Amino acid sequence: MDEVLHACAFEDNYIWLIRGKSPDRVAIVDPGDANPVLAALEKQHLKPVAILCTHHHGDHVGGVADILKVYSIPVYGPGRERISTLTHRLRDGDRVTLPELGAEFEVLEVPGHTAGHIAFSGAGMLFCGDTMFSAGCGRLFEGSAEQMHRSLSRFAALPGDTRMYCGHEYTEANLRFALAVEPENADTLAYRDRAQAQRRQNLPTLPSTIGLERRVNPFLRSGQPGVRQAAEKHVGRALVSEVEVFAVLRRWKDGFRG
Repeated sequence: MDEVLHACAFEDNYIWLIRGKSPDRVAIVDPGDANPVLAALEKQHLKPVAILCTHHHGDHVGGVADILKVYSIPVYGPGRERISTLTHRLRDGDRVTLPELGAEFEVLEVPGHTAGHIAFSGAGMLFCGDTMFSAGCGRLFEGSAEQMHRSLSRFAALPGDTRMYCGHEYTEANLRFALAVEPENADTLAYRDRAQAQRRQNLPTLPSTIGLERRVNPFLRSGQPGVRQAAEKHVGRALVSEVEVFAVLRRWKDGFRG
């Protein structure tokens, strides 16, 4: 498992193509649009073996039906969400084995962005949809701050060298917020410079790593004194728990225009 390709969709979505031991076989992650996927498969002479879906939003599953018109392959996704194209409905702790790739992924239920959101963890990689972004996290459309904090804590507990593949190119905007929270964080400043250089060349800032996210992502750092102090200053009162800090950060980010 040494390569993950991507197809770009809409304004800032990434559709991931996981390449395994057979270089012409891939699994497709979160295909919101079939057209860029089908084009990438044809151009690079690839054959898909499965589709992995993290949540029900259209920009992550909208292309599944059209892909299935061309390829008869299994579709794995969250058992708690209504996605009509799923062939395998998954729950926390399930495993997805893809022998053509030589890979196995554990399913993590990570509610917050949506009620039944899942992530796929394995082979040194994490495909986390819209639960976590580099230096950020998803909006709380269907879940609570407590749920999202718990979900992100599961990610933070993974090995530091785990490569993190999320659903959107939001890194630069997220880093602007991260620096509003921790303006003197040297890791965040260095990452901002690197991300800006990558985007100037139209390169993805992803994958990130769990180790990097622990150092720069304010939503994984609600237990850090400086992050707590910034959140307390923003809201004008003392905050008792990490979940409270997280909730303030999420509301702050929702209205952030920096």
